[in-house]
Amino acid sequence: MKTLYFDCFAGASGDMILGALVGAGADAGALREQLQLLDVSDFDVSFTTVDRSGISATRAEVRTEDEHHHRHLSTILKIIESSRLSDAVRSRASRVFTRLAEAEARVHNVPVEKIHFHEVGAMDAIIDVVGACVGFELLGVERFAASPLHVGAGMVEMAHGRFPVPPPAVAELLRDAPTYATDIQGELVTPTGAAIISTVCDAFGAQPAMRVEAVGYGAGTREYERFPNALRVMVGESDEDGASEKLLVVETNLDDASPQIVGHLMERAFERGALDCYFTPAQMKKNRPGVLVSILCRPAEREAFYQLLFDETTTLGVRSHAVERRALPRESVLVETEFGAIRVKVARSRGRVVNATPEYDDCRAAARRFNAPLRDVEAAARAAYLKTVTSDE
Repeated sequence: MKTLYFDCFAGASGDMILGALVGAGADAGALREQLQLLDVSDFDVSFTTVDRSGISATRAEVRTEDEHHHRHLSTILKIIESSRLSDAVRSRASRVFTRLAEAEARVHNVPVEKIHFHEVGAMDAIIDVVGACVGFELLGVERFAASPLHVGAGMVEMAHGRFPVPPPAVAELLRDAPTYATDIQGELVTPTGAAIISTVCDAFGAQPAMRVEAVGYGAGTREYERFPNALRVMVGESDEDGASEKLLVVETNLDDASPQIVGHLMERAFERGALDCYFTPAQMKKNRPGVLVSILCRPAEREAFYQLLFDETTTLGVRSHAVERRALPRESVLVETEFGAIRVKVARSRGRVVNATPEYDDCRAAARRFNAPLRDVEAAARAAYLKTVTSDE
């Protein structure tokens, strides 16, 4: 499983993550081309090699004429969702900004829709987040982990005044992650960096067992004496097929919800980044038939899914419990059929293919386009995949 490990010995910011990904092998030209699919005002992203206390690091710099620093979440999500970027990039970037807005909402005790971003609402922050998500896709990353985060020390000037490090939004975002401070003064973890790492990572601690294939250093803006202000990322294959990860199941029982509400809830859960969502018939008290709603998510997303259940259903209480999941590494293989190109999801265990399933959405679209039975399209995709395996042998 392609794994990326954030080594946050000097904290993390959006531009440090972007620089580290390029340093680890993400093609800078391809990244710039993908960012153009945002279809926003003129901007430029440059990558230069700089020295940080003797370490060669990549400095990412976004230049834009954007002067609008006070965007609401809805505005940012509209920019992302209306872009021509891939579904995976749009979904992950939207989750990052949604998580950031939810953290700000808890800090200020206001509804999420009332939150307007200051510094992180600027176009350069949007480019940092989306660029990082593009970089993850270019590197083919499937799993993320991070070290404890060095947050810095002292005070920092912000739009609302002077605050201690880490500032309130960062402290909220990293509430379930290990953090520490030293005598290094300054804000080492920014809200953008905290939002990205806390959204994608499902494990924090020592580097997982992996065969490291690439190492990249992303340079921070400030320079310190005898302290390399850089984020290190390590990218490689996990030694264990389907490494285990700690997750949560958030659930509630409903006995008064219409099928339309329950169906809508599932859609909203997946939009929010749920790893799975399923319903189980249940017999409730007073012999009322009901449904058990279960949402599988990462620990850092627990509060977001609690709020989703409270917002979208009539439940008066939700609960969660820890689970451990092991997922097989998988990849998507594009095959050519008489019905056009179809993606096939291939899962492996110990290097051996154990499952190859045509993507349902691709098959359904092709079946409608050619007015053909769905099972015929699926059979053609399976046959095409088996043909590629045979030819490779």
